[in-house]
Amino acid sequence: MPPRQEQQLERLRRAVLKLWWMGIAVLWLTVGLLSLWGLRHEIERLVEYFTWVEVRYGLAYNRGPAIGLGLCVGLTLALLITESRHILWGLSRSERQRLTRLLDKIQRQGPHHPLWRWVMGKSPKP
Repeated sequence: MPPRQEQQLERLRRAVLKLWWMGIAVLWLTVGLLSLWGLRHEIERLVEYFTWVEVRYGLAYNRGPAIGLGLCVGLTLALLITESRHILWGLSRSERQRLTRLLDKIQRQGPHHPLWRWVMGKSPKP
């Protein structure tokens, strides 16, 4: 792969990663905060006297907030693990192919694609 395309591929990977982090931040600010608000009474009891039984029953009897909190924690952990894997071992073949297809699509659409400026590093001249 030419060095310029490799550079664009890395920019695309970073742009996609930033978008994922923004999405997770929005998820935590909406679903996460509502879930924590729904568990506020259980959290008060846990602060006074922590037991694993209280954690279990607090989550079991408040299914909506438990599911919301599980979604936020699960997606955050998935993103952290994926990025750690990339740092340690680099991009897998399937990830590289997916990003290459997306890069080709961005190049075909040109400046009209939302990620054009982030990936190509320049804005088009009018």
